[in-house]
Amino acid sequence: MHILVETDRGLLHVEHQVIPCAIGKGGVCRAVDKCEGDGCTPLGTWPIRAALLRPGAGFVPPRNLPWRWLRPTDGWSDDVADPAYNRPVRHPHLFSAERMWRDDALYDAVLVLGHNDHPPVAAAGSAIFLHLRGPKPTEGCVAIDRDAMAMLLATLPIGSVVDIRHHIGDEAPLG
Repeated sequence: MHILVETDRGLLHVEHQVIPCAIGKGGVCRAVDKCEGDGCTPLGTWPIRAALLRPGAGFVPPRNLPWRWLRPTDGWSDDVADPAYNRPVRHPHLFSAERMWRDDALYDAVLVLGHNDHPPVAAAGSAIFLHLRGPKPTEGCVAIDRDAMAMLLATLPIGSVVDIRHHIGDEAPLG
């Protein structure tokens, strides 16, 4: 499945649906210009690697996508000095790592995007996800509401991608 994110209009297109979405507080950037902590959502086409779900949050695990339950100790390394940079880790962790188990429910359902992960390059951006939307822009991810996420989890096949573009007619810069 091909999911198109139109960042200039804050819309996510999937199948025949158009869904409001949020992007990074820093706007968008070319993937080659992405830097850790810049708040930018990287333009490009990113494979959906897996789903992470918080137990008891009301989401049905996907049938056609790798997934696992989140644990309170789960984190995601965002420290450029960490050998596990842009990888899942467990807390306590010796380096800086985002906590995946959050009180604000933004990570009750997360789709892990394949940005800067094959292999990760230190400082080129970490933890780029498609997750639940809150009242503010994201730190560089794409975010949608709960109902839209539940629909995606129920329908996404293996091999799905998220194509992040500024305008629908633009070629998404790769890299």
